[in-house]
Amino acid sequence: MGWAVALHGGAGDIPRSLPPDRREPRLATLRRCLDLATAALRSGRAALDVVELVVRELENCPHYNAGVGSVLTADGTVEMEAAVMDGNTLRCGAVSGLSTVVNAVSLARLVMEKTPHIYLAFDGAEAFAREQGVETKDPSHFITEANKERLRQAKEANRVQVDYTQPIPKDDNSRVGTVGCVAIDSAGNLATATSTGGLVNKMAGRIGDTPVIGAGTYANALCAVSATGVGEAIIRHTVARDVAALLEHAPPAGLSLGDAAARVVAGVPPGKVGLVAVSAAGEVAMAYNTTGMFRACATEGGRHEVAIWPDDADGAN
Repeated sequence: MGWAVALHGGAGDIPRSLPPDRREPRLATLRRCLDLATAALRSGRAALDVVELVVRELENCPHYNAGVGSVLTADGTVEMEAAVMDGNTLRCGAVSGLSTVVNAVSLARLVMEKTPHIYLAFDGAEAFAREQGVETKDPSHFITEANKERLRQAKEANRVQVDYTQPIPKDDNSRVGTVGCVAIDSAGNLATATSTGGLVNKMAGRIGDTPVIGAGTYANALCAVSATGVGEAIIRHTVARDVAALLEHAPPAGLSLGDAAARVVAGVPPGKVGLVAVSAAGEVAMAYNTTGMFRACATEGGRHEVAIWPDDADGAN
């Protein structure tokens, strides 16, 4: 066993026509975050610290659907959500309905560590953020011109848009994705963190899978999982928890993390889900039933991958 880390920037109908100026900044962010994670793990940082560190960096990147890149509700507002979980203790924290908190993932960790609760939302979560002194910005800070345009297109099409779907054919300029990270450190501790702005043109007050422990985010002593895709489908299929359950109830011969992740993803309708996971044995799985998923991983044993589509899994992007 050794340390391992995997992260994602969302799964969906990612077109091969995605132009370099839209593709490369996202890949560059994944590479930078992977380097940060591996350096932290090599230095002995705890898995929980590493997943928070990585997701904070991804929240600060406007190219992904979290933090400053969060997509807009039907009302033109931002409602961010996030969750963290420590696998060895089952401690977890979640938040949703945030409109001013710069790093939702860090507020989720504070919910886990500073309250007797697991989940805070909307006004209560915002009040807790002010009480804890976390960094906040005016809601306008999170509302980008690109996401205003994406909302306009979604309203024009009269539909809710999930990560990487195309509001208008051949529009390659508005694809952003939910973010997440899973890790196991050299001491064998597992952790996961996920953060998102949700769906374009979603109803105000809608909550997705990200902060729902066992759906979009889950970790125990066997594995850590972070999911992305259509939140309603992920909640219905309890995606993250099901990966862990398959490992828990595996036959005597055992089941690999890769097989467990593949089985769970195969059980969700096509085009709806992706996930990254690490196991207590230091295995990494990055499974999805969409056309692609922005993803990256590294292990102490030497695996290193940054990719989008199935056929570029060697990280040659």
